[in-house]
Amino acid sequence: MSEAQSVTDGSAARSAADLTAFQQNILAILAEEPMYGLAIKRELESYYGSEVNHGRLYPNLDDLVEDDLVEKSELDKRTNQYELTEAGHDTVLGQLEWVLDRFVTDEARADEVRALLGE
Repeated sequence: MSEAQSVTDGSAARSAADLTAFQQNILAILAEEPMYGLAIKRELESYYGSEVNHGRLYPNLDDLVEDDLVEKSELDKRTNQYELTEAGHDTVLGQLEWVLDRFVTDEARADEVRALLGE
């Protein structure tokens, strides 16, 4: 089993609650645009401030593909592109909703979120 495989209830796609933070971060990165593996790796390294090795990244990408949260396609013979699926989009949106439901407890916090969104 890879770093984040968990036992699921038999449904095809796992929810954000079933994913590691690392996998959730991959989905968030892919929410911006489709990317190839090394571009995802660079984004993660920028976020974590340390190296992300291939042995961690690619098994997690494969798990997300298997869970139908990410689609993998071939750019060329050596390069794969990864793209968020509708289920992946829904998973990211569900996680954001869950966090915001807990964070926005009053008008001051709602204003903080609005400021982040540029409203």
